[in-house]
Amino acid sequence: MDEETGYGAVRSRDARFDGAFFFAVETTGIYCRPSCPAVTPKRENVRYYATAAAAQGSGFRACRRCRPDAAPGSAEWNVRADVVGRAVRMIGDGVVDREGVTGLAGRLGYSARQVQRQLTAELGAGPVALARAQRAHTARVLLQTTHLPVTEIAFAAGFASVRQFNDTVRTVYATTPTGLRAAARRSGARPAATPTAGIPLRLAHRGPYQAAAVFALLAAEAVAGVEEVTGVPGSRTYRRTLRLPYGTGIVAVRERLSDASAHRSGWLDARLHLTDLRDLTTAVQRLRRLFDLDADPYAVDERLGADPRLAPLVAARPGLRSPGAADPEELAVRALVGRHEAGRLVRAYGKALDSPCGTLTHVFPEPAALARSGGTLGTLATALADGSLRLDPGADREAARTALLALPGLDAQVVAVIRTRALGDPDVGPPGAPVPDTWRPWRSYALRHLEAAQPESEDT
Repeated sequence: MDEETGYGAVRSRDARFDGAFFFAVETTGIYCRPSCPAVTPKRENVRYYATAAAAQGSGFRACRRCRPDAAPGSAEWNVRADVVGRAVRMIGDGVVDREGVTGLAGRLGYSARQVQRQLTAELGAGPVALARAQRAHTARVLLQTTHLPVTEIAFAAGFASVRQFNDTVRTVYATTPTGLRAAARRSGARPAATPTAGIPLRLAHRGPYQAAAVFALLAAEAVAGVEEVTGVPGSRTYRRTLRLPYGTGIVAVRERLSDASAHRSGWLDARLHLTDLRDLTTAVQRLRRLFDLDADPYAVDERLGADPRLAPLVAARPGLRSPGAADPEELAVRALVGRHEAGRLVRAYGKALDSPCGTLTHVFPEPAALARSGGTLGTLATALADGSLRLDPGADREAARTALLALPGLDAQVVAVIRTRALGDPDVGPPGAPVPDTWRPWRSYALRHLEAAQPESEDT
C-alpha cells in the first residue's frame, strides 16, 4: 500500500482497512487502527506497519481508544498459500507458543533462519514478535474479563515467566497488568464471576456480515452430541465442543444481526469454557476460521458484483461469508460420511466430556480412533493420523489437494468441500463445471452466493 492510500484511509477513518495495516504517530508514541476516532495526525508524523507486532517492535504502544490489537485479522493471510501466509496462520493457531520457532520452521519445511528472514522482510516482525503480540492481546482479554490471578493469566496467555509477562504488558499497553484490569473496571466492564462462568469475547469482523446465512448453514450441518443451534432466526446460538492442544472446550456464539447496507464493522458475541486456559488463543483463531471473520467482504463483493449473474445475489447478501472449520480433520471426515453417519461415529468413537453440557456430550473422534474403520473412511483417517495428509492452518494447499486426490474412494466433490472448508481456500470452483475467470480468486464465495439463493437455503 502506498502512503497516499494509507493516509487517506486514516484521514477518513475507514474501517475497511482495520487489520490490513496499522499506523503509528511519532509525536505520541502510539499506534492505531485506521478507523481510530482520535484527531487525525499530521502526515509527516505518521508511520505505517503491516502488523501490530511491527509497530510494537518499533517502540509504539497500543492506542487505548481503538484497541488496534483487537482488530480483525488481515484477509491476505487466508488468501495466500505461500510460506509467509502459512506461517502467519500457524502463529495464529499458537504453534510458536507450543513448539517454538523451530517447530514452526519444521512444519513449513524451512530453516528457522529462513522463516525469520521472510517474515521480517514482509511484515516487519519475525515469528517471536508476532507470537508475542498475540500473547499480549490474550493477556489483556483475560485481565479484563476474568478474576483469574495475574500469575495464572501470565502462563495461560503463553508467557514463559511472570517477568516476561509484566515487561510485555508495560511495553505494549504502557501500564501494568493490574493497571489494565483496574482501567477495565473503571470503564464499567464486568468480568466473569469465576473462570467456570466462561470467557466472554467479541469476535470482530470487517464490514457487513450475513450472520443469518452462516447460522442457517451451521444448523443444517450440526452433528448431534458435538454441535447444536438453538433459538429462532435472528437470535440463534451456536454451541459446540472443541478438541484443543491442551484439553477440551465448549463455545457458544450468538447470532447478531446488523445493518448490512451500512457497511460497518461489527462483531459476534461468544463465550468460551476451556479446561485449560492455554488453549484460549487457539480456540479463538479456530472460531474465526469457522465463521470466516477475517474475510475482506469489500474485495469479494467488488469482484463478484461485477459479474452479471452474481450482481443481484451480491446486492441481496452483501458480506456473505464462506465458513471454514473449527477442526479441519473433523470436517474432512464429515464431508466424506455425511451428517448422520458422523453422529454415529461420535457415539461410537468420540471422547465423552467429563461434564456434559446439555446436548453436548462428546468431542469428535480423533483420526487415530477411526483408522481401523476400513474402506475410504479408514484410508482417510489413517492419512490424517500419520501426517501424510495435513489440513492444519499451515498446510500447503496444493500438497493437500494432491494427497486427497491420491486417496482411493474420495470423489472430486468431497475433495472440493474439504479444500473450501477445512483448508479455508477462497478460490475453489465446482468440480467439472466451468466458471468464469472473473470469479477468481473468490470462487468459493461465488458458490456460496449460488447456494444461498436456492429456495431450500433461504433463512426461514
